[in-house]
Amino acid sequence: MANKYKFQMYKNLHANVANIYADARKAADQIGIPKDIRGTFGMTGAISGCPAPMRDDILQASEEGAKKVIPLAALMDQIRELVKDVYGDEYDAASVSTCEAGLWVSFDSLFTPPMQGRGDNYRARYIAPYEKHLHHQGGYGRPFPGRFKDILADRGSTPGELGFNGKRQNNLDVVIVKLEGADYAVHGIKHHPVPLLTGVDPEASIEKLALHAEIHESMLTGFTSLAYETPGYGYGAKDEEGTPLLQKFIADLAHSYDLPYVVDNAWGLPFVGTDPRKTGADVMIYSMDKATGAATSGLIIGKEEYMVTIRRALGMHGDRWGTPSSYGKAAYVTFDPGKEALLTQIQALKVLRDNPEVLTKPVDDLERIVKEEFGELDPKLREGISITKSYNSKAVEVNYEGTWKDGTMGIPIFSIEDMYSGTNLLQDGMKQMGVIPTVAYDGNIYISPDLGTTDENGQLKEDVMRYGVKAQVKLIEILSKYAGIL
Repeated sequence: MANKYKFQMYKNLHANVANIYADARKAADQIGIPKDIRGTFGMTGAISGCPAPMRDDILQASEEGAKKVIPLAALMDQIRELVKDVYGDEYDAASVSTCEAGLWVSFDSLFTPPMQGRGDNYRARYIAPYEKHLHHQGGYGRPFPGRFKDILADRGSTPGELGFNGKRQNNLDVVIVKLEGADYAVHGIKHHPVPLLTGVDPEASIEKLALHAEIHESMLTGFTSLAYETPGYGYGAKDEEGTPLLQKFIADLAHSYDLPYVVDNAWGLPFVGTDPRKTGADVMIYSMDKATGAATSGLIIGKEEYMVTIRRALGMHGDRWGTPSSYGKAAYVTFDPGKEALLTQIQALKVLRDNPEVLTKPVDDLERIVKEEFGELDPKLREGISITKSYNSKAVEVNYEGTWKDGTMGIPIFSIEDMYSGTNLLQDGMKQMGVIPTVAYDGNIYISPDLGTTDENGQLKEDVMRYGVKAQVKLIEILSKYAGIL
């Protein structure tokens, strides 16, 4: 039956969880997902908690190097050389244990006030647009203004001060700014605002960001955002080279204050993806085990001016007695990625530099499958869905916030808080079908290869990938039925 208000839709979904899961299990049989592969493949290679299997060439590089005596500083210098080969000598690099470690050391090195010296520390602020995944790039300061104090809510595995809130750095605030043209409606079983960003107006948004920069100028130390480049993340408006306008505008604004623009590109590819030379980003941080396919680790790439401070904090910028580089003790020695991770990063970067189609061809193949299978979705649901290919994230974005246009209720939208509380049925329903889910909240589904859907050379197993996409389509129909819109 139809619902009068959207909270009633989510209440009905919650009441029918058992029925939804039962229908999902039946659907897996109808689709014909082989029982021997259920639970062994998924819709993304980019989950921190379940990394994708590594390609043969990356495994081989790690195994061969692991048997040799190689100073870690020498490996890090190889990575620096690869980065400079592509981006130029004005850029430098530093490897870390995870992308979050890269964010942590970058924010602490560049945005926070100095810890040492007499007297009380001053307070500092950085500006973050209100966008998806804010617990990462927006989680290192105390939220300002106060209305955002609970913006992270119960997000994370452990809520409260031992969870994401515990990342907040000394005397650092984050000014959170809504983007113009975005919709921050409340959705989900665990009802929270969700950033719906396909309508973001970059020109109007940068005016708003500039206004807040002017207000906080005396305390301002930097700007941040995501580095993604799809409509569902608010970066659909691009220049003639395909560079997101809003990212270029934020870089220009940051540079007008002589401040760094630090971007989170966790689910992104170096070299092939978002280009810091074109966006103007000063520092870009990657999760190298996600789209890139290296071992669990992170990579920071940035302009030399800023990388000096970051590399010093990591103990990589030379010894006290004067050396060009080092691999020693410093404030963030705990973020050391280790020898094997460095070896896999080197091989992954070589492939991205010399043979990028190894990573881009699976995206082309996946896009075709997604378009074919979502073309089979019930026509009542199909209108308002957009499908976008992303080489940066080695993914295909399915955005369905458009199904909610003109005051009509569309496909149920789950909040990120739903994901952490186990009430994101668009993700957890996939588990019932034997498919490891992808990121599917805020009206946005990111589908990518590698989690049991690619072969040892990284190329798509089309039959396995198609099972997963069929399951996602069928689950949308099941949820829509219980939501009263189908």
